[in-house]
Amino acid sequence: MDNDINIGGFEVTGLDEISRKIDQLNLKNPDMEKRVTDIIRDAIKIARGIVSQGAKSAMPNDPRDTYKAVKYMVYKSVLGGNVSILYKRSSSKRKSNYEPPRKLQPGQRGGNRVPRGERTQKMMDYYGTDRGFVLRFLNSGTGVRNAGTRGGRLNGKRGRIGARNWFEPAGQQGMSQAVRMIEQEIDRLVAEEFGR
Repeated sequence: MDNDINIGGFEVTGLDEISRKIDQLNLKNPDMEKRVTDIIRDAIKIARGIVSQGAKSAMPNDPRDTYKAVKYMVYKSVLGGNVSILYKRSSSKRKSNYEPPRKLQPGQRGGNRVPRGERTQKMMDYYGTDRGFVLRFLNSGTGVRNAGTRGGRLNGKRGRIGARNWFEPAGQQGMSQAVRMIEQEIDRLVAEEFGR
């Protein structure tokens, strides 16, 4: 295993010092390698929690748990890991039964009387980890969106989503905390190994 540490795509101070300390440990010993990997996994989980909180702050009214689309990964080939927004190629079996509240009273005219299309209904069913695209929209923003055309006319103008750039500050905070935690745990491990 290489003694490299790669934690996210952020500028985080303290990684060189951690690498120097890890070089002192015998990572050829499988037990020691597992202990160091476990330290990194625990720290990256905490970083993921901080980024998930950032997602909740960016979208406080989230009945479909979009924050669950923040994932973490611990690398096998190098010591390190990352936190990112999950990109799923297919949706999970779990579907949302959330229905947006209607503002009209029963029998009151107004609102959208056009039946919901199949694609719209599918988007309404996305839940949790399937909603990573929403977090990317919130982070980067979108151009002006339209629902499509009906009878040759543009229909359903949806406006645009302004970029909130929530991911970078949350990721920076999470990874900085992860690095501090890793450094403390590696210090403890080094003292334990060489203080015998």
